[in-house]
Amino acid sequence: QVQLVESGGGLVQAGGSLRLSCAASGRAFSAYAMGWFRQAPGKEREFVAAIDWSGGNTYYADSVKGRFTISRDTAKNTVYLQMNSLKPEDTAVYYCATRLGTGSKWSGEYDYWGQGTQVTVSS
Repeated sequence: QVQLVESGGGLVQAGGSLRLSCAASGRAFSAYAMGWFRQAPGKEREFVAAIDWSGGNTYYADSVKGRFTISRDTAKNTVYLQMNSLKPEDTAVYYCATRLGTGSKWSGEYDYWGQGTQVTVSS
């Protein structure tokens, strides 16, 4: 059974940094991609970043490009989201997800999701 467990969320001031982790288990992920999405209160879930497990190609939403970096540690089966220069509008619950194939910005194409971790950026 696939399990994704996020950690690393918290409260940070604008301009600060956080690193989210997503520990994955339950299958070999070499043919899969991992994605990060976020959902703010009253808003739709939106794509943040994705990475191909094999090859490491990365994909970013325009809103986070240049500030966030997605990476993976294949030995630890863990995906990271380094978030720098955080803004109040980055406040949301952040979810990691996995799908077969390459990274995608469409949440409906991901078949397993973590429980989410709250990120709050104060102004």
